[in-house]
Amino acid sequence: MRLIEHFAPLARDYDVLFCDVWGVVHNGVAAFADACTALTRHRETGGTVILITNAPRPDSAVRRILDRLGVPHSAYDAIVSSGDVTRGIVAARLNESVFHLGPQRDLPIFADLDIRFAPLEAADYVVCSGLFDDTKETPESYREMLAAMHARSLFMVCANPDIVVERGETLVYCAGALADAYAALGGNVLYCGKPHAPIYEAAIAKAASLRGGTPPPLARVLAIGDSVRTDLAGAASFGLDCLFVTSGLHAEQYGSRETPDVDALNAVFNAANVAPKAIIRGLTW
Repeated sequence: MRLIEHFAPLARDYDVLFCDVWGVVHNGVAAFADACTALTRHRETGGTVILITNAPRPDSAVRRILDRLGVPHSAYDAIVSSGDVTRGIVAARLNESVFHLGPQRDLPIFADLDIRFAPLEAADYVVCSGLFDDTKETPESYREMLAAMHARSLFMVCANPDIVVERGETLVYCAGALADAYAALGGNVLYCGKPHAPIYEAAIAKAASLRGGTPPPLARVLAIGDSVRTDLAGAASFGLDCLFVTSGLHAEQYGSRETPDVDALNAVFNAANVAPKAIIRGLTW
């Protein structure tokens, strides 16, 4: 494992980037200018950038959020979200009623689909996109609801496998925390985003459509992310190299954002039985 200061020398080895969004490109409050510049420069040299995110929204809704945060369109070619994967699953179950566990802002997942919503006690399955109020609640707040779901043997679709994300300097819980708690009870969960294969398969298909119809060789695809659990493990299981950004989600676990502790990083990677191609403090060209 090597700590690099600039992305450009490594970028030359890859045609396609699968870049994480939250924690790499923005922090939920504002875009990271250096990261946006690095992605733009990669595209200017002939590369393709696909933002791959566990956001529980379709790509069009993610694009609007990126616009609001100041992420320029020049930084990416396309977006593939766990919300897109979720929509595909929901579209295949239109004969069943669904209970939506999550905030109203995630309702675009269901846009233009002929959905029958139902209360928990009557629904056929659950789509979990997050907590109802992630500013106040924790997974513990859902103990009784998850128990009631398990008592009915309800199938859960997890639209965002992230456990936590940074919102500014605050960590907030995501749908993955509820899905993991439900799975721990013995509940049946399908995870739509990283580190699971369906979102990478969708990203490969998108890359092929942008590059003349031929899927890129996996050896020429680089994943970029800040989470061991989702970005690094997902890339490894799909056969991709990964550039690990240390200033993101769990920076304090391995020193600090500015001066990561390489020994601490190695301990984290060894515990997860994964290793990145390289590490970088923040995505900088």
